[in-house]
Amino acid sequence: MKLGAHVSTAGGYSEAVRRVAEMGGNCLQIFSTSPRGWRPAKPGKEEKDRFKKAVKEYSVSPVYFHASYLINMAGSTEVREKSVSSMIAELKVAGEFGVKGTTVHLGSFKKGKSEDGQRPLFEEDSAVYETLFDNIRQVLKETPKETLFIVENMGMRKIGKSLEEIAFIIENLNDPRVRVCLDTCHLHAAGVDISTEELLDEFLGEFDRLIGNSLLEFIHINDSRDEFGSLRDRHENIGEGKIPGDVFSLIVNHPKTKDLPFIAEVPGFDGRGPDKENLDRIKAFVESDDRD
Repeated sequence: MKLGAHVSTAGGYSEAVRRVAEMGGNCLQIFSTSPRGWRPAKPGKEEKDRFKKAVKEYSVSPVYFHASYLINMAGSTEVREKSVSSMIAELKVAGEFGVKGTTVHLGSFKKGKSEDGQRPLFEEDSAVYETLFDNIRQVLKETPKETLFIVENMGMRKIGKSLEEIAFIIENLNDPRVRVCLDTCHLHAAGVDISTEELLDEFLGEFDRLIGNSLLEFIHINDSRDEFGSLRDRHENIGEGKIPGDVFSLIVNHPKTKDLPFIAEVPGFDGRGPDKENLDRIKAFVESDDRD
């Protein structure tokens, strides 16, 4: 299976490749720069060469970036401008380094949000999306054509909480570079029940109908500290949270998802991020004899 983790880049991107390989992973997600600032990544040629060498040496592929947590593609004017610039810079680095693309939390609207967060905003407030679409189109226009802009589903009252809203966004952008990452913790927080084979089949069928399975790029496989439907995004180590083990077993073995990359974003048993124990627990759910 394709299994990896979001790993620290302390010491350089190439060190993250080594770290994930040593914990038993064969794919990777990293921040290109600090996730809590606006300074763009500016890695040099030596770092690029070390990274590409490490990817080849450790057979780690694909590699994804995760965009800064400050990104809001629909925020105030200043934030929007910084978000667009940040995404353009990041995808340019991705193109140079052979990183497949970047996963992004799209952000939130100042106006037009329902109080309960249940109905898709676009049903009555489609006009508020035009700025969001324009910003994403600008990012796509100014970045390498081989890089992906990957929309992550959200578990809180943010853009991308429902499949219907994600489908609306993708349909309007109409660009094959726009893909989707599903996060198990976010699905749990949003009240999406995939705890039985029938429910997972139904959910993935709905995803295919609304968005298309070919646009599901990879999965963040995370447990949750909070109860089902809590609208709280707090990740937990695999098997230590509120998500039933059946969810992980079903999703790593389902015909529509088992061949996708799985990326763990968990606190780690030592509190220092994803580790071998978490990856081993995920591998233990795989029914196939080939767990490598």
